[in-house]
Amino acid sequence: MTLGWSIFIIVLVLINVVGSLWLLQRLTKPEGTTAGGAAETTGHVWDEDIVEGNNPLPRWWLGLFWITAFFLLAYLVVYPGFGHLPGVSNWTQIGQYEQEVADAEARYGNVFAAFSDIPLGELAQNAEAVGLGRNLFMNHCASCHGSDARGAKSFPNLTDNAWLYGSAPETVAMTISNGRTGVMPGLGAALGEQGADEIAAYVLSLSNRDGVDQALVAAGQQKYMQFCVACHGPTGTGNQALGAPDLTDDIWLHGSSREDVVDVISNGRMNAMPAQRDLLSEQRIRTLVAYVLSLSATGAE
Repeated sequence: MTLGWSIFIIVLVLINVVGSLWLLQRLTKPEGTTAGGAAETTGHVWDEDIVEGNNPLPRWWLGLFWITAFFLLAYLVVYPGFGHLPGVSNWTQIGQYEQEVADAEARYGNVFAAFSDIPLGELAQNAEAVGLGRNLFMNHCASCHGSDARGAKSFPNLTDNAWLYGSAPETVAMTISNGRTGVMPGLGAALGEQGADEIAAYVLSLSNRDGVDQALVAAGQQKYMQFCVACHGPTGTGNQALGAPDLTDDIWLHGSSREDVVDVISNGRMNAMPAQRDLLSEQRIRTLVAYVLSLSATGAE
């Protein structure tokens, strides 16, 4: 937090605190009466004979406000509330998070450590490890890949056998730990609408799609060899070292319609898989890998 924002918050808090205490003081007074002994009024009369009194708040109600005011002052002394000042407890949300993580590690660390010496390939066959990995998946991965791990448009299905970066256990662990950033450059400016249609026709033909215009396929093959072969290969089977998908398996990450394919070719795509190494320990990532590998092995029926 910058000094300017800190001063702004401190001033704003002080104005609110002082204003609240002043208002409470104004309301703390004996029941008002006039010199003649009549009840004090505001001077407002409604419907000719209803007089608005000027009585103070009931004592119990006013007492609750004073208790709240004292609690507010105590809170601002103990906890951060005046800009960048930490309070006498030195509490921070980051510190609390780190403490909770440390407590969880102390409590559950041994559970995950029990699998640290088992090879990842074998770990995918261990029901207890897979169960632990599934719990981690639901907390950290399901928001993108779905609770059934079947993904959605632009989010990979983890239950099939199509792997953008490879299915080796160590590779899956690297993907989860370090994340991935996949980039498909937009070719619309270089190809134009006709060129994008032609390459789309050729790409669709690679997965034996019916009803594709063969004249467009022939022209698209030439352009594919010029613009796409470096990443997807001469036969369209992709390149796992680059994360370039296989175009022959009829599995479409960003949609399988002609319009979807043309849009990807023209405008490109950029997908990011966030790294989990700062959120999960190595032992936890191993059980998460075991769960992901088990999905592909069983088909997650």
